[in-house]
Amino acid sequence: MRVVSGMQPTGIAHLGNYFGAFANWVKLQQEGHECFYFIANQHAITVPQDGAQLSKATVELAATYLAVGLDPEKSTIFVQSDVPAHSQLAWVLTCLAPMGQMERMVQFKEKAEKQHSSSLGLFSYPVLQAADILLYKANMVPVGIDQAQHLELSRDLAQKFNNQYKPIFPEPKTLHTKTTKVVGLDGKSKMSKSFNNYIGLVEGSETIWKKLAPAVTDPARVTKSDPGNPEICNIYALHKLISSEEDVLWANDGCKKATIGCIECKKKLYEHIEKLVGPIRESYNSLIEKPKDIKEILVLGAKKASAVAQETLNEVYELIGFTR
Repeated sequence: MRVVSGMQPTGIAHLGNYFGAFANWVKLQQEGHECFYFIANQHAITVPQDGAQLSKATVELAATYLAVGLDPEKSTIFVQSDVPAHSQLAWVLTCLAPMGQMERMVQFKEKAEKQHSSSLGLFSYPVLQAADILLYKANMVPVGIDQAQHLELSRDLAQKFNNQYKPIFPEPKTLHTKTTKVVGLDGKSKMSKSFNNYIGLVEGSETIWKKLAPAVTDPARVTKSDPGNPEICNIYALHKLISSEEDVLWANDGCKKATIGCIECKKKLYEHIEKLVGPIRESYNSLIEKPKDIKEILVLGAKKASAVAQETLNEVYELIGFTR
């Protein structure tokens, strides 16, 4: 099975990214699938970016890919803009995409509301996303549940092209992760850099504890003697993701019976977070000191991706009449 997925280089990756994407990507790699994992810098510029910062963030995200366990010997790791065929196929698909369907894209509406002025790129980026997928004739696309509508567009465009020209594109299947949402430290929204409610994968130990210590818990627990409901506590939700089964039961029982305080519960969670992110942080710090090595991996990955992408693009160009 061929797998394709990517992530925008918009700053430090966090636990939500790990459980929502990275853990699944590594699993798919280990299962022996043909995996293409790219850094979506073309999607990133649908909103204003500082060029120098975007370049830096691209290298940092590549280092994070490697630190969490993606292996360039097993997966093709590359930067989206290094493979021009993404943009070239996107234009072909743009000419097939129905305006009505594009106008119904929920994510565009949500993102546009946050912008003073929306660009055409922000409106049409789901078509670029479809090109990212169809270019490699992907069978499976591991994405968050919020991307389901975009995957439906990818399937629709594949069908439209296949019907109009020739059936060359498989219809990609959506592969949702078991973890559909990781709640942020504010207890209100999903973990996100936009809400500053995240724990970064490569942040230092002190920084993580400074974020975790004041994190929102069950409001009923004003004092340690007040029993709580762990099911409405975001700290307990993180325990269920990260901690051992024994400590999850400890947190649940201790909260309900008021035998442990919230800080005590957070300290136990912190220990498990450190067990998870400590090796990732160590690997990342080692990698980021060798940017030339990272860039070399990205260049080689782009060559491998381009070989597959160009083959698809040539096929498309011949069918639509762009070859002579």
